[in-house]
Amino acid sequence: MKNLALHWQILIGMVLGVLFGYLMTNFEWGKALVQDWVKPFGTIFINALKLIAVPLILASLIKGVSDLKDISKLSKMGGKTIMIYILTTVIAVSIGLVLVNVIRPGDSISEKTRKDLVENYADNTQKYKEEAKNQKESGPLQALVDLVPSNIIGAAGSNKNMLQVIFFAIFFGIGMILIPEEKSTPVKAFFDGFNEVILKMIDLIMLTAPFGVFTLLAALVAEAPSADLFKALGWYAFTVILGLMTMIVIYMGLVYFFTGKSPKFFLNGISPAQLLAFSTSSSAATLPVTMERVTEHLGVEEEVSSFVLPIGATINMDGTSLYQAVAAIFIAEAFGMDLTFGVQLGIIATATLASIGSAAVPGAGMVMLVIVLAQAGIPEAGLALIFAIDRPLDMLRTTVNVTGDATVSMLIAKSEGMLHEPQVKNWDDNYKK
Repeated sequence: MKNLALHWQILIGMVLGVLFGYLMTNFEWGKALVQDWVKPFGTIFINALKLIAVPLILASLIKGVSDLKDISKLSKMGGKTIMIYILTTVIAVSIGLVLVNVIRPGDSISEKTRKDLVENYADNTQKYKEEAKNQKESGPLQALVDLVPSNIIGAAGSNKNMLQVIFFAIFFGIGMILIPEEKSTPVKAFFDGFNEVILKMIDLIMLTAPFGVFTLLAALVAEAPSADLFKALGWYAFTVILGLMTMIVIYMGLVYFFTGKSPKFFLNGISPAQLLAFSTSSSAATLPVTMERVTEHLGVEEEVSSFVLPIGATINMDGTSLYQAVAAIFIAEAFGMDLTFGVQLGIIATATLASIGSAAVPGAGMVMLVIVLAQAGIPEAGLALIFAIDRPLDMLRTTVNVTGDATVSMLIAKSEGMLHEPQVKNWDDNYKK
């Protein structure tokens, strides 16, 4: 096991976790054992990754912005980054709408299954409805107000406030550019060293990744609801998965067309981050590994990756946006609604904008979905129809989110002349130091 590459260790941990969780479901005491003695270690693993997410964003983004040494260069790179992120999000939502209208998974949902799901998950959906209601009732400029924190310590205290942390980091970096270089040099040296310490902490945490993903997936399988509910929603899951796979193919095509790098090169470079994203369902928790893979294994200069990836972890949610489009139409079909083309165009706009402010944590897409449903006039109670299988699909769409971030970082690096041969060609090389 020790001689295996880390991504193979992670994959083995995932498979063993699924098998162990399924085995435990055959015993009356199995679920309780997993919840009490296995799941806590998975929680510790996720907490360790989240622990360094905010420090990493602060250190890497401040370093990345200050390295630009030119405000015009920052503006140019930032504009291209946001434009490409928005474009890929619109593509993702459109693909979701096309697939769900062709496959029409809602037609396979029976009345009995719908009633069972609504009854089983009524309490859970109420929580999401209340959170989304607060966001919906806020003013048109509330998103802009929320972008600027009144207290950076308070903003850094929660991974849900990543946009505020990013705003502060960019603002701080701009301040460093504008002051004399002799004044900024000591500050830059501090953040360079701080960034190196955080990256070494990532190395140490990743040594426990195989066990971490084992515990996470074992708990997921042990806590899963009846298999009958998954069968009833099989076509819905198939539609979402097909859409997410299509996005992966599009990413590989973009990388090949614009950078000349083969799909094999791209997938080999980013696969450990994809596996971790799948296990944690959190772009923020995966960010440290994504940055390491993109910089050392895909050849993107740190000046680009430290700027593009933290922003992408917050505003680039292609997988989440695609899922929201499919889920909205699926729920409408289940309730016998036939949405017009105009309403579906509204879903594209709403899902795109909602994804920008979505927290990079598990379950955030469900809150944003309520806003999409409300905009389209779809009954919010329909959330219960998809809640049973939301977590497995959340894992998959987070994988797509992370892959999209890596893709855009390569495109930006190529356009800026900052894409080179990777520093590390083998995963183990980085963890045998």
